[in-house]
Order: sequence, then C-alpha cells, then structure tokens
Amino acid sequence: MVDYRPMNLASIIDPHPDDAVALVSRGQTTTYGRLREQVARLRGGLVGLGLEPGDRVAIVAANNWYFVSSYLGALGAGCVVVPLNPTSPVPELQAQLAAVEVKAVAAGPTGRASISHLDRAALPSLEHLVCAQSTDLPGSVAIDDLLTSDPVPVVEREASALAVLVFTSGTAGSPKAAMLTHGNLLANLEQCQGLPARAQRADDVVLGVLPFFHIFGLNVVLNLTLMTGASVILVERFDPQTALESIENHGITVISGAPTMWAAWASLPGTRPGAFASVRIAVSGAARLDPQVQRTMVERFGIDLIEGYGLTEASPVVTTGSGAAAPEGSIGVPLPGVHVRLVDVDGQDALVGDPGEIWVKGPNVFAGYWEDPDASAAAVDPEGWLHTGDVAVVDDDGHLYLVDRVKDLIIVSGFNVYPAEVEDVLMDHPAVERAAVVGVPHPHSGEAVKAYVVVASGTSVEEDDLIAHCEAHLARYKCPQKVMFVDEIPQGATGKTLRAALR
Repeated sequence: MVDYRPMNLASIIDPHPDDAVALVSRGQTTTYGRLREQVARLRGGLVGLGLEPGDRVAIVAANNWYFVSSYLGALGAGCVVVPLNPTSPVPELQAQLAAVEVKAVAAGPTGRASISHLDRAALPSLEHLVCAQSTDLPGSVAIDDLLTSDPVPVVEREASALAVLVFTSGTAGSPKAAMLTHGNLLANLEQCQGLPARAQRADDVVLGVLPFFHIFGLNVVLNLTLMTGASVILVERFDPQTALESIENHGITVISGAPTMWAAWASLPGTRPGAFASVRIAVSGAARLDPQVQRTMVERFGIDLIEGYGLTEASPVVTTGSGAAAPEGSIGVPLPGVHVRLVDVDGQDALVGDPGEIWVKGPNVFAGYWEDPDASAAAVDPEGWLHTGDVAVVDDDGHLYLVDRVKDLIIVSGFNVYPAEVEDVLMDHPAVERAAVVGVPHPHSGEAVKAYVVVASGTSVEEDDLIAHCEAHLARYKCPQKVMFVDEIPQGATGKTLRAALR
C-alpha cells in the first residue's frame, strides 16, 4: 500500500512539463505551467479571504476552467471541497450548503443565478462568494480579482484528512455527504492505474463530459487525467453529435461515460464507422450497461467498451472488465488493492453462482457520512468492510455480475435517486396524503422515477402539478416521470412501504 503522508491531492498537477496541455475549456487552452500559476494565486486569494484548512468550500459550476481552478485552489489551501450540481433547484442547493456549513461558494457562469437566490439568513456559516464575474451580492468577489493575489504554498494534509464531501442519500432520510479523504481518492487513482494495459498515459487526450459534481467524473476523469499529465477536453453539456466532433477534432483517446452516453452514440444514425478511431480506452460505469449497446459499439465502431462497477463510498471504482477478458454482462474483477466479498443472507461467503451482497475493503473506502455516525456505522462494519447494498454473483473464473440491489436505490442515467427524498417532497404538497416512489425500466436512462400518490380527502391535484412541484425542489433526474393516483399504498406489518409490490 502506498503511503501518502504528508501530502495534498492538489499536488497531482506539479510534476508535469510547463508546456504540456492540461485543459481545453470554452475554446481556451491552459498548459500545466499556466494552471499551476493560476491555482497558486487563487490559493493565495482564498487564504487571504480567511479560509482555513478544514473549511468547506462548495463549487457550483459545470465542467469548465472555473471548476478546475476553484477545486485545485481550495484543496491546495487545505479546505474541503463540496462539488454541487449547478442546475439543482435553489432549495436543494440551500439544504446541501446548510448541511455541511459551507464557508465559501465558488460559482461558475452556470451556477451564478442559483447562488444569487440563496436565503443567506439561513446560511450563517456562508461568508464568501467567489464568482466567475463581478456581482453586487454580499461577500462576493470575482475570481479574476483573486488571481492577482500573491501565490502561497500548498498546505500539507494527512492522508486521513477530508478532501471532498460528495452528496449521496439514504433510503430513510435526507441526503448525506460522503466523506472522502485525500488518501481515499489517491488510493483509487493508483488502483485504476494498476492494470498496465489500460493505464492512462501522459499523451492521452480525455473527454471530460461526465459531470465533476459526480464522483465518477471527479476522480476517474478529472483527477486521473491531472495525475497522469494527460489533457482533458472539458464539456459542459453532453450532445452526442457535438461530442463526436470533439472526439475527432481533438483526437480523444480516453472516454469514460455513463450507459446513456454510449446508448446515444450506439443509436445515432449516419455516424461513420471510424468516428472513434482515435479512442484506445472506452469505459462505461455508474449504472448497468445494456449488453446490446456494448455489442453495437463493437459492431459499428470497433470499440472495446469496458464495463465497471463502483460507488461514491469507494471513491468510486471497485471492479473493471479491463484486462480481465470479462464476458458480456460482467462488471469484471476487483481492481488491484481492492478486496471484495459476496456475503449471503446468513452472513457467510456466497458460493460460486449464488447471490451475495457486495462488500468492499481497501484504502479507497470512505471515512463515513458527515456528522452521521449511525449511518456511517451501518455502511462500514468494525472490520472495515463497506456494505454496498448491491447483490452480485461470481462465476468460476472470478468474474462478477450484478443481479439486484438490497437498497431501494434508483439509478437514473448513472445518478443515484433515493425514494425517501422524492417522497418527502411529494408529501410537502398540500394535496398529497401518502406517497411512494419506485424505479421502473427506461430505454434511455436505465431507470426512471415513478410515483404512487394517495390524494388527501377533499382535495384534487393533477399529475403535471405534482411533477412541477418536484421540479421546483429537486434536480430534474430525481423527479417522477409518471405519477399514478391510488386509493392506498401497500404496507407491511410494521408500516413499511412494500415497494416490491408497487414494482
């Protein structure tokens, strides 16, 4: 096991040549030399604002230079970065900022409008807004102004020190922030590089389209690219045709994407067979990949599309089909340095071919949930095993196959949706007496959210009204695409909703 003490994740950009291209964002190229200079000055600006190691700094920005520079600057100052979805409704952002007592927010062009509508009185810890452009909001400063600051050195941190807080959710409560340390993230980067045939290289050009507020995009795309000295082409919004043009124009060699991306490309008409000729590594993760999509990418474009498995709490990669000659439908084998068990309902190791819950152990396993010791203890047992809630089987050759989930988790386009969060929002509507949410198959997003609602006596409400109500309080991917009105919602003897019966 690599010892990273003392260290700081932000230092991954330090070893690379000054003239090597690090980023291409909004048509502008930034070399590693220039990026180091910008980040050092921004780091100095953040320290000048009074930010100290351990302070939480949220980033509300799309995949662009604003995100990368703010991320590295805050990490290097010893702060804990909280990446948030810039398209989330204001109530969701407000709750997340309050939950971890954020001291500063860095807002890119996409997130600036949302930040301007925050209820600052309800966020007493929030002192500073670092904006892409000048604004008259209280406590705000333009990022260009901070870039004139004197540079300061990177703050050294222990491997166990928090680096980022990534919001996930629990089946029985509000969203929780997963605590990922500098050591967790660096360990998973080393694990991803542990397969020489599929290791990323300094001459690679990476498509940065997976959102960086998602751990897959943050660590597997951004951090891994910066650690290896490769170049990342930053894409703020995925469009299959435009992305193909970027692949050809920039000579993209590495693509990590969600199944919805690969499905869009597989079904795109008129695409020439050599569209992916420059790509040498193609990875699908964050949700289950349709085997037909995998076959189509091979048949149409000659792409060897590799499927893997991971979760936020594992930083995130656990298994990969890369280098393992994984059969179709398999999520492969564990990464080097990642230990996996399949455990049956009796707490014993499952036999070959029998289902078992995936347990994960390694230096990449997270430090728990922010200020939630009960949830943390439920997720990681005293021996350090992360209980994922996902069920798999293993074949005679050690290849794993996902078969089910213990949790009621819904995965929409690679993003986690937990029923309780959506149900709470539905129950806030005055016309809703009871609500239950399940995931249903969807041809493009893998799953979609479907709600069952009991209307309160003496009231009436339309399906579109409830969907609009959810859209005002939740990110769009969490909102129901269909609402069914029912007389009752099935319950067990203890009053627990029987979602299996609804499905």
